[in-house]
Amino acid sequence: MSEEKKLSVQAMTDWASRCLEKQGATQDVAQAMAKHLVAGDLLGFRTHGLLRLRYNLQALQSGQTKPSGRAEVLQQRAAIELWDADLLSGLYIVPQAVARAIEMARECGTGTVIVRRTQHVAALAVYLEQAVAAGMLIQMMCSTPAQEVVAPYGAKSACFSPNPFAIGAPTQTDPILLDMSLSMTAAGKVRTALAEQRQLPYAALITPAGDYSCDPATFVADPPSVLASLGGKELGYKGTGLNLFSELWTLALSDYGRQDALEADADANTVWLQVVDPTALAPAGAFEQQASALVAALQNADPIDPQHPVRVPGAGALATRRRQVEHGLEYSAATWRQLLWCAEFCDEPLPTVATAQ
Repeated sequence: MSEEKKLSVQAMTDWASRCLEKQGATQDVAQAMAKHLVAGDLLGFRTHGLLRLRYNLQALQSGQTKPSGRAEVLQQRAAIELWDADLLSGLYIVPQAVARAIEMARECGTGTVIVRRTQHVAALAVYLEQAVAAGMLIQMMCSTPAQEVVAPYGAKSACFSPNPFAIGAPTQTDPILLDMSLSMTAAGKVRTALAEQRQLPYAALITPAGDYSCDPATFVADPPSVLASLGGKELGYKGTGLNLFSELWTLALSDYGRQDALEADADANTVWLQVVDPTALAPAGAFEQQASALVAALQNADPIDPQHPVRVPGAGALATRRRQVEHGLEYSAATWRQLLWCAEFCDEPLPTVATAQ
């Protein structure tokens, strides 16, 4: 008898929105936050979906996340802007930044927005299709000025945040969607492994003694282990370079680095995003044709294991979304316990389970 719960997308989005409103978020803010958390679940980014609703509710209650307001435009030129979100949720602000970058790209061929001091952003993947649907390419990076949990190659102490990187591109069929951390794994995945009492599948942690480890318990020990840069023990110098790239494009460009972060910022993020209109360079449809040819070459590569063909970035996430849209959002027992906590915290009963098998 499985403990998996399945619920409708709309019911869970509406429920989460009501919970967020009860903690002070205005309706437009709550709806955007709920929509993008559920979008993470739909794509299979479980650690960045409604599992993080509890954090967002507590951040609203404590004042760590502002319940309403607007981002301030600090600097701007024709195709680039710097915003300060003043601790508004990234789930609310980032879609606005993407929309603004699309506007600039339509006019100038490209548009870049850097947003500093925005609270929980969740999975970058959930914002990619906003640009792709407009026929645009998009790339995004995110860092957290007040967080240091990722070690550079050759070190056992941290100086980076996990720094996700994402790209989206249209093709003649499904879009290409890539969302990855520049550390060996995300902190949320380590916490999930700890909650499920299992080891990580690879040595993604570095202990205070300098040993690479698969044990998530070391991440909450005193002193704790830190995340390894992408590439791990053998190739972590590549991940270190990518992490530095990310923080140059986010923290340095925004002129709000680790030495500037305030205690009140807590987990506030800096997001860099850039949108490109391919029709600025080639006729409409030309990019999609070229991208489709690249995808076809990838899919036609001879697999090592015929049972595991080469996958296009985003294909698994889109298949997961199609399944859940048809059959209901899937929640594990561990996530369901977190949602029950949210329901009690907000006095907002969870929707009725559609299917429990």
